[in-house]
Order: sequence, then C-alpha cells, then structure tokens
Amino acid sequence: MIEIRPNRFPRFLLSCGSSCGLCGAGPPDPTTSLRNLLYVNPQSLNFANRQGSARNITVKVQFMNGEDPNNAMPVIFGKSSCADFAKEAYTTVVYHNRSPDFHDEIKIKLPASLSDHHHILFTFYHVSCQQKQNTPLETPVGYTWIPMLQNGRLRTGHFCLPVSLEKPPQSYSVLSPDVPLPGMKWVDNHRGVFNVEVVSVSTIHTQDQYLDKFFALVHALDEHMFPVRIGDMRIMENNLEAELKSSIAALNSSQLEPVVRFLHLLLDKLVLLVVRPPVIAGQIVNLGQTSFEVMASIVNRLHKYLDTSQDMHGRNGLLSSYIHYVFRLPSTDPNSPSPDPNSSVTGPGGLGGSVHYATMARSAVRPASLNLNRSRSLSNSNPDISGTPTSPDDEVRSIIGSKGLDRSNSWVHTMGSKSDPWGSSPGSAPETMQAMERCGNRMSSHTESASFLQTLTGRLPTKKLFHEELALQWVVSSGSVREGALQQAWFFFELMVKSIIHHLYFTERLESPRKNRFPERFMDDITALVSTIAGDIVSRFQKDLEMVERLNTSLAFFLNDLLSVMDRGFVFTLIRAYWKQVSTKLYALQNPTLESLRLDFLRIVCSHEHYVTLNLPCSLLTPPASPSPSVSSATSQSSGFSTHVQDQKIANMFELSVPFREQHFLAGLVLSELSVILDPENEGMFGLHKKVVSVVHNLLSSHDSDPRYADPEVKARVAMLYLPLIGIVMETLPQLHDFTESHNQWGRPGCPQGAAMGSRWGRGRGRG
Repeated sequence: MIEIRPNRFPRFLLSCGSSCGLCGAGPPDPTTSLRNLLYVNPQSLNFANRQGSARNITVKVQFMNGEDPNNAMPVIFGKSSCADFAKEAYTTVVYHNRSPDFHDEIKIKLPASLSDHHHILFTFYHVSCQQKQNTPLETPVGYTWIPMLQNGRLRTGHFCLPVSLEKPPQSYSVLSPDVPLPGMKWVDNHRGVFNVEVVSVSTIHTQDQYLDKFFALVHALDEHMFPVRIGDMRIMENNLEAELKSSIAALNSSQLEPVVRFLHLLLDKLVLLVVRPPVIAGQIVNLGQTSFEVMASIVNRLHKYLDTSQDMHGRNGLLSSYIHYVFRLPSTDPNSPSPDPNSSVTGPGGLGGSVHYATMARSAVRPASLNLNRSRSLSNSNPDISGTPTSPDDEVRSIIGSKGLDRSNSWVHTMGSKSDPWGSSPGSAPETMQAMERCGNRMSSHTESASFLQTLTGRLPTKKLFHEELALQWVVSSGSVREGALQQAWFFFELMVKSIIHHLYFTERLESPRKNRFPERFMDDITALVSTIAGDIVSRFQKDLEMVERLNTSLAFFLNDLLSVMDRGFVFTLIRAYWKQVSTKLYALQNPTLESLRLDFLRIVCSHEHYVTLNLPCSLLTPPASPSPSVSSATSQSSGFSTHVQDQKIANMFELSVPFREQHFLAGLVLSELSVILDPENEGMFGLHKKVVSVVHNLLSSHDSDPRYADPEVKARVAMLYLPLIGIVMETLPQLHDFTESHNQWGRPGCPQGAAMGSRWGRGRGRG
C-alpha cells in the first residue's frame, strides 16, 4: 500500500505575508494572525545492529511538558473521525523490516510559551502479529527525544538521533540524547540511528539567529534585565553597547524569509531605537545612524527579491502596507510606569512602555554653518483670512472671495523675466553643495556624561522625533547607505510624512500656525535634503535614468504632501530650489529627458487638491465704482492716473509677467513650461509638446469637473489663472494644425504658404 503524504505548508516561500493575492499562499503575517505549529516527520530507523526481534516497528510521538508520563500534552492534531487533539500519535507499522522508512507527518500545536522541560518524546514499539495471552501487542524497544529549546531558541531542522534501550532517567528533558548519560544502554553503541525532520510554521519563533539576538537584546533593554544570556554568550553591561550595535549590523545577514514574516516588528524596533536610544552605564548610546543603515539595506533587499509584489509606482506592497497600516510613533503615555531608577541601564521602552528619552541637545552638536542662508519666505496663506478654515471648501471659498493680494515683497519677486522664467542662478548649486559639506559633522552625540544625566532629576532630555532624526540621518549619510536610501526614497519620504502628521495630531498642532509647527533645524535638514536630491537628479539622469525617474517622482510626491502640513511659502522655496538646479543644467545642456523629468515633477506637485487655493486666485478685474458722485478737477486727474494703473494691472494678467508669477506661483510654472516647450526655437523639445499640453488640459479638466468651482463666478476667477494662455497660443499659432475644412490643410489664413508648409513639416512632431 502506497501512502499519500498529506499536504504541507511550503517550507520556504517568499511572500508578503498577507492574503494580498500578489504572491500566492505563504507564511502567515505575524501582525495579523497567530500561528504556532510544528510538523514532525519521522523518516527512517536503523535497528539492524539491535539484538532481539524488533521487526514490525511503529513510532509513538508525544509532546511532553515534563518527564512524567502524565505530562503528555493534548496538542497533536487528530485524524479524521477522531478528537480534535490527542496526546499521542503513531506512525504506520512497517511489517518485517528492521530498517523501516516512514512517510507520516504529525502536526503539533505549540504552546505560546515554551520552557526547558518541553520536548518531543519518541517511543519505538515492536507490534506482534499474533496476540498471546498476558502479552501486550506493543512492546517498547527504544526511546529518544528532542528538547524544544536550545539556549532559548526553538530547535528545528533535521536530526539523526541515538536510541536508548531503556527509559530515560529523571531530568533527561533538559539534555540532548547526544549526551552520553551514565548507566544507559544505547542501540549501536550510541550512534545516530533515527532520522527525523522538524519544521516550524510560527509567528512567534523567528528561526533566525540574527533576528533572535536582536529581539532578545531589545527585549532585555525594555525589561531592564541584565546580565542576559543569548546562546552561549552571557552579555554583561560593559559589553552591551558593542553587542547591541553588532546585532543591528548583523541583521543584513539574516535570511529573507523570517525578515519578511517579522518585518513590521523589526521596523518598529528599529524606529524605537532611533527615537529612544538606550542609556547604558550612564552613557547615551546613539543608534540612529546604525538603525538607518540597516533600514535602508532591508528595504533594498525586499525590493530586489520581492519585485513581483510592486505597484505601478514601483512601491513594494509589504513596505507600503507597513507605512499605511502599522507604523505609528512610539507611545508617549505619561501615565505608563517608569523603569527602576536604581538601574544603570535605561532601555528604549516598548511601544507602550515608559517615556524615558535619551536625546542630546541638538544646538550643542549642530554647527552654525548648517543654518542655511535662505531668505525667509512669506506664508502662502491669505493674511486677510481670520482663523483657520474649518474645511477645505471654506478655505477655497474664503480665498476666492477675498481681494487680490500685493505679493511684491514675496520671495517669488526674485524670479527672472520671461526669457528666464525660473529665475535660475548658476551659483545656487555650488552654494548648496558647500552647505552640505559643512553639515557633515552634524551627528548627534553618542554619549553623555553621567553627571549631566544626574542634573536632570531623573528625567532624560526631550524625546527625539522620528521625522527629524530620519531627515538628519539621511542628510549626513554617505556611500552605500545614501545610495540605498536614494534607490527607495519613496519609503523614507512617506515614512517621514506620516511621522510628521502623527506628531502634529498627537501634539494637537494641526490647528496651530504652520510657521510655528517645526523647528528651524528640521527645516534646514529638509532644505539640504531636497537640494542634494535635486543635484542627484541633475547629475545622474544620463547614467541611471530608471532610478532617477523613481527618485524624481518620489521627491515630487513628498513636496506635494508637505504642502498639506508645512508652511506653503517654505515648500515653495523647496520647489524653486529644485527648479533652479534643473534650469541651470538645461541652460548649459538642452536635454529633452531632463525637461521631461521636470514636467513630471510639476505635474505631480500641481495635482494637489488645493492647487487653486495655492495659486491665490485674484478677485474680479473690473475697477470699483467711484465712491463719490462728483469730483474736482484734481481728483479727476488722479482718477485718470488710477485708471491707467488699473488698466496696466489688467494687461499684466494676460502676460506671463513677473507680477503674474509672483501672485500665482504654480500656475506660472505650468504656463512658463508650456511657453518654453512650444517655443519654435527649442527644436529638441518637439517630443514633449503633447506631454505639456496634456498637463494643462488635465488641470483645466479637473477645475471644470470640481464641484467646489461649479459657480460661474468662481469659475471665472479660476479661469483668470490661465489668462496668459491666450498669449502663448497666439505666439504658437503657426505651429498648430487647422482642422477646419474651409481653410487650406497646410496652414491658416494669413499665414504664407511656405511658412505654413514649414510649420507643417518642420514642426510636425510637436503638434499639440
């Protein structure tokens, strides 16, 4: 009879750990389900050298919680038509064979908490074919066992075990059968004769030595339990710092399958170490840089080996779900218990643990050169609006219904003329690089004296904020670490944005003025980060276009998100810094690829839900009626001058002028880009005509279908953002194809035939 081996869980299957449908069946997700199973597969037994008539052999498998026979636990899954759980299971009897092979599988439900006394007991029986009086059918012929824990880790894998002829002695469960116990008789002189495989499918046990060590050390820090034994090592306080750092660095050597299954917990612990560095022997151990390096490495490994579970933007589904559903700032509950004040080791605390933070004063370690000399931009919020809008619709209504603003003092005033629509400065990029070189030493201090900690009356300094530390570590990173972060910049950008939003929400700052939400040092770090990434885009787009496209898209989405939480004027300075660096490169080298990247960047930034509000739509252009029915001659002259000024302002609204770009920054960039790409002198931009026209078309379509702008008067004011479009179209009229039947198919009326044909054939690729 041939037995059919039961279906088994895949022993190694890389998956996202969830039922997402992208990767098929896989290990359970530790964050959403609990599974703690053990599969025991007896394989073969060699009793050829055993004396006696042991031929019809079966194996009884028990999961024990001690040495007494009554300690067998009912955790073995029963077969069909049997109880759900049993205390023992038997293999199929192999007839008349002293060296049988087995094909059974025993499924065991592991207890959540294991001790040194838990073990699997194997008892070998000879089964008689004919029953004799006063003689049992089953005669025990051997014993062996597998302790479940070894140095605190679950034992799994393939085992070749010796078999004892006698019952094991007392306290045998804490020892391995490989240990030659005195006074015991063994089959074949204590050689391994029984082969068995043990496989674990668990969301509790990692089955990876590097993850085990890291989690054990972090847990010891949480519980303040030192010294701690991990494996054969006894870690004392004097070598704890070195072991902790080495365990974090060794995470790069861990197997990918357990990393995938325990990714959420792993990232949570790394975030915890960043914001709450432990204090060991009175010294603060800063783990921000080490944790950031490991996070960058893990993220890149997942993208490399799990490339089938990525969305259309190249984002890994497991990482994206972690940001969206799992990540949150560590708990800061002031009512949580504090650690033992007499302990010299202060851990980072669990996600719901005590609030004891170890953070150096940033001003003490931040050189003055880091304070970038940037102009203080005005907030892009309307000063005529009193209070904070209660809803986005109220904000749009308030701004559209207000008077036009005088933005002559805005930082946008520094932008150039139409020939230089981005106000680029060739010297801006070197200045940024110099600032970045000066900030190389801006690392948080690794240690702090114990005397300083004592002056804090038992409380450590203010906690670290994850988004601030993430920005800092990214700015000062270099080499392979920085390259790894750039490869998957979207993950760190989205992580930073969610940390910002959580911080504002839990500190009740969402209603506070945007200028007062963040410290200067964080804004400096963001400025430096955006400047360096823009420099990478400009310098590397010809070498690694695929990576640069992802980086450019990630940066655009990041700035789009910042428009919702930070001061809009500050975010506009970041957009302008990007624009200047790209413009400087384009002035030196006209390249349609770089122009296309900038167009993609602009399209994403302008997709913000409050795009119209951000552009400060002006009020009606009709001059107000005179407040007096009769005026003097002098007043009439003054009125005439005022009318002339008003007419000039109206005329400026139809031109892509400096005042227009000052008042409507994003709309000015869109129309400037349209004007530059459609310029007949830019012959290399023909391939981008359709793309830039689509950007403008999509914006107009979104405004037209937006219910917030359904009122005709509101639509009229929104349309004023695009008044320069009329002039741009008139300038490029010879390039546009005439689809009317009444005119010559080669050109428009009034356009010379030769010019029309030249426009048709010379500019044919650029038809919008």
